[in-house]
Amino acid sequence: MNAEELWNAFCEESGTDRSTPHEAWAFGGNPDHLADLVLRGIKTATASGYDLYFLEGEEEPLPKPEDYSVILNSREEAVCVIRTVKTSVVPFLEVTEEHAYKEGEGDRSLAYWRAVHEDFFLKDFAESGEVFTDQSRILCEEFEVCFKADPNGNS
Repeated sequence: MNAEELWNAFCEESGTDRSTPHEAWAFGGNPDHLADLVLRGIKTATASGYDLYFLEGEEEPLPKPEDYSVILNSREEAVCVIRTVKTSVVPFLEVTEEHAYKEGEGDRSLAYWRAVHEDFFLKDFAESGEVFTDQSRILCEEFEVCFKADPNGNS
């Protein structure tokens, strides 16, 4: 099922207007594993480089509460619809243990989160021509799953 098919199924079931703004995207790093964590209710948060949203010629709208997203796997298949419930911006070194736990990865500790995300952000920032430091601003986002794709492909 593609993103628009899943979005339409969600809108039909929930009574949401189909013209409601939404994005379709996959998690970086390991999209299939991370999408599976979301589907299992383990991953309820994510993080991104705040300043990367404002690069010249690539301005993207910042995620904010009440935003909807269709989560994709590595094959661009839609797996679920999420709704952002909370966002905050903090320096990398101020990301909390609670946020790391909600990201649901590894042993869910802040130490694990920092190790994995430092590597991720170093590459992500470098690909954008930016420099990542432990003071780089991180957009922390919490979300809830609103709708899951039928694993049998039925809508």
